[in-house]
Amino acid sequence: MARRPKPIQMMTASQFEALFPDEEACSKYLVARRWPTGVHCPRCGNDKVHPVKTMPFKWQCYACTPNSGYRFSHIAGTIFENTNKPLRDWFRVTHLMLTSKKGMSALQIQRFMGFGSYGTAWGMCHKIRAALIAPEEKLGGIVEVDETYVGGKAANKHRSKRDGGSGGIGSGKIAVIGAIKRKGNVVLRVIENTDTATLDGFVNEAVSNKVSLLCTDEHSGYRNLGRKFPHEVIRKSGGDYVVGAVHTNTIEGFWSLMKRGVVGSFHKVSKKYMRLYVAEFQFRYNNRHNPDIFGTAIAGC
Repeated sequence: MARRPKPIQMMTASQFEALFPDEEACSKYLVARRWPTGVHCPRCGNDKVHPVKTMPFKWQCYACTPNSGYRFSHIAGTIFENTNKPLRDWFRVTHLMLTSKKGMSALQIQRFMGFGSYGTAWGMCHKIRAALIAPEEKLGGIVEVDETYVGGKAANKHRSKRDGGSGGIGSGKIAVIGAIKRKGNVVLRVIENTDTATLDGFVNEAVSNKVSLLCTDEHSGYRNLGRKFPHEVIRKSGGDYVVGAVHTNTIEGFWSLMKRGVVGSFHKVSKKYMRLYVAEFQFRYNNRHNPDIFGTAIAGC
C-alpha cells in the first residue's frame, strides 16, 4: 500500500503572490470558485446570463426583471460586496487566518496589512469567520463527545468580576460542546448550559444512528445516551483515561488546540462572538487534510 502523501496545509507566501499578482487575478479566481459550472444569477439562479461587454466581471439577467434586467457582479451576494477594500486584501486576510494553526487576531491582521483602523481588520475577520460556518453533519464510526469552558481563570480576574468558581456554568466562562469522529471531523456548538436536555439534543443532531461507539466522560448529562447509542463512559474520577477503545483523548486534544489559540492569539473572546471563533477553529480542523483549504474558504464567501 502506498503511503499517504503529506497534506499541504496552505499555499506559501510566494505561491500566493504568484497566484494573485493583481485584482483581476483575484476576480477570475473568485468567479471560478463561486460558479464552477458557469455563472448564474445570485438572485434567481438563472444560468442564462449575458456578460456586460463594457464592464468586466458584470452580467445581466433578464429572468429576474424581464423589462430592464438585473445587473450583478462577481462579488454580489458575497461578503466582499459593498466593501472599499480590494479583493486582494480580502484574500490576503483569509490566507493569514487559515495559515496560522491557532488563528490570527484582528490586531495582528491590522499591523500586517497596514490598515489604518482596527475596526476594519476586526470586521473583515468576523465576516470571513461567518463564511466559514459549515452546515451541520452527522458523525459516524467511533465518536467522542465532551464539553469544555472557555474563558479566563477566576483567580486572574478582578475581584468585582469574579462571578463563580474556577469553571462550569456560573463561572463566567462560555460553554462549548463538541463531537469528534476518530481521524475525522469535529462538530462544535456554543451552549447555554450542560443539562441533560441540551447535551442530548446536541448528540442527536451531531451523531449518526449508525455510530459504532460513542465515548463520553461520566458527566451526568450523558446518562440517557445509552438508550439510543452504543454508549461507553470513561471514568476519570477513578483514574481511568483509556480502556480499550474507550477514551476522549481526541476531543480533549482538540480542546487544547482551541484554548491555546484563544489564549495565545485572541486573549479574550466575548460570548456574543464565540460562535464565529468556534466556526473558524472547526473549519481549520475539518480541512486539515484539504490541499485546497483556501479555495474551499473562498467558495463559501
